[in-house]
Amino acid sequence: MGGPTYRWWMVAALAVTATAGYGVLTYAFAVLLVPMQEALGADRTAVTGAQTVALLATALASVPAGRWLDRRGGRALMAGCSVLATLFVLAWSQVTSVPALYAVSFGLGVASAGVLYEAAFAVVVTWFRDQRRGTAMLVITVVGGFASTIFMPLTAVLVEAYGWRQALVVLAVIYGGLTIPLHLLVRRPRDLVPQRREARQNSARAVRDPGYWLISGVFVAQGVGIFVVGVHLVAYLRELGHAPTVAANVAGLLGIMSVTGRVVTTVAARRYGTAVVAVVFVLQAAGLALLPVVGQGLVPAVGCVLAVGLGFGVSTIARPALLAERYGVAGYATLAGLMAAILTVTKALAPLGAAWLRTAAGSYTPVMVISAAGGILGAAGLLALRPARSATRTPVA
Repeated sequence: MGGPTYRWWMVAALAVTATAGYGVLTYAFAVLLVPMQEALGADRTAVTGAQTVALLATALASVPAGRWLDRRGGRALMAGCSVLATLFVLAWSQVTSVPALYAVSFGLGVASAGVLYEAAFAVVVTWFRDQRRGTAMLVITVVGGFASTIFMPLTAVLVEAYGWRQALVVLAVIYGGLTIPLHLLVRRPRDLVPQRREARQNSARAVRDPGYWLISGVFVAQGVGIFVVGVHLVAYLRELGHAPTVAANVAGLLGIMSVTGRVVTTVAARRYGTAVVAVVFVLQAAGLALLPVVGQGLVPAVGCVLAVGLGFGVSTIARPALLAERYGVAGYATLAGLMAAILTVTKALAPLGAAWLRTAAGSYTPVMVISAAGGILGAAGLLALRPARSATRTPVA
């Protein structure tokens, strides 16, 4: 085991586990929100806060998870976190209070740091050391992009048939049955000898590189708009005068365009580099900026959402590609984990800030303007990024 064929089987396995991970650990919550609220007799805001707890827990766990991946590889961490996630989903089905829900959400957030895209990409970069790395990441994210399409309807069917608690038991069985055995298949390449000291030194050099923090700032700035739209788009479209069903259907285009954006960017970036990503960020910013101006019409609103959707999934593959290209394999997972922690905190707080600003301003317009400015800043940062000095790069083998 470990030849060229194996690595593509491993990519397929990680695509399945990432899809199940996002489906059960992330998207199912939206379907379960109202039934949980009714069963717990709690305020909607209090129940929704469990998602923020989970995100912050993932941020806390991201750096330790990255260090583990650099030193020991992905097999034990990913399989162990799959077991942990399965147990916490089962525990989720038994919660009877908001504090208990928060405790379970914290555990799910910790487990998520070892089973979602960041961990999968840390494994992939050790196996692919040429342009096929981008293709491997693309396969995982394209398949993972269907997580909501698969698991949100599945969760709804299970809730309707069995109730939300039993639905979670079924989801736990599905998740554990898929991910635990597949994560046990993960291996390190035979020609990659773990070099802990080298990884530590490379990580230390990278965090002293202004380029690392510029890359982080790029994706934070661009991510603000994505994280805000992901939560508030349906509400904003309704505010613009669209019917609830229309608003939901238009917002659903984000998922389709995120897959399109990933494919187009991966192919075009092989020839044009990061300039392609910068162009996508500008298109995203244009969509956000124009939505308050033309969004009352259905066709213009769809056009704006399509433009925003292109940027929705691009950062998922652009970020690891930039890090791997700039800093190599040694220490990659630690650097990716640190950046993921920063972005996860942003993801947790940006929608809350947007809600506050919407209430204070009485309109989503300032929110969209700030989000659009973030996309422009992200594009400018990418274009300003200088090549890494040779001292910063570490050979992969």
